[in-house]
Amino acid sequence: MLIWLNGPFGGGKTQTAHEIQRRLRSSVICDPEHAGFGLRRMLPPELRGNFQDLASWRQGVVEVLDLALAKHDGPVIVPMTVTDSGYFAETVGRLRELGHDVHHFALLAERETVLKRLRERGLGHLLPYVAGKRGSLRRESWAVQQLDHCLERLREPEFAEHLWTDHSTVPKTADRIAVLAGLTLRPNNEGALRTRLRQVGVGVRHIRFD
Repeated sequence: MLIWLNGPFGGGKTQTAHEIQRRLRSSVICDPEHAGFGLRRMLPPELRGNFQDLASWRQGVVEVLDLALAKHDGPVIVPMTVTDSGYFAETVGRLRELGHDVHHFALLAERETVLKRLRERGLGHLLPYVAGKRGSLRRESWAVQQLDHCLERLREPEFAEHLWTDHSTVPKTADRIAVLAGLTLRPNNEGALRTRLRQVGVGVRHIRFD
């Protein structure tokens, strides 16, 4: 089984993926972003754009996930934003065509909720030092620049199933996904402080600078 978690940056994909993996035996996270940034780094700086525009990335994602699903005895979790209909068909759609059991979820939230989450991750405090005192979250952050487009596109029916997370914690979102996918997660017996510290660790490990 493949669980593809879609959504805007700040929508909770990575945190939810790690929450599901923590509570679901034999599950693994396969992050297509690693391949994307690897391909991007191969290019001269002036040619580095959106790695999803590279056919090699889309084809490679399908090849690797097809292998993982065929050989790994457990659910495969993929946290990856895809908003282009054609690219979605070439990745999620292609994996379905290959006969895999694919459950796709778009984790959505209101714009202000996502902006708040981005600020809580520290972007709102770091950007003035990176971009200068006049730098703003809206202007300097690529994630925020793409936010409206992501939220608009991912609301389309082709990107269902839609899960609104404004008033849901990460563990509760993971529980909802498990029910919809027919999976059973281990009980969440973790305290609030431990959960917060673990989530901070996940966030730090996934900071990108390129």
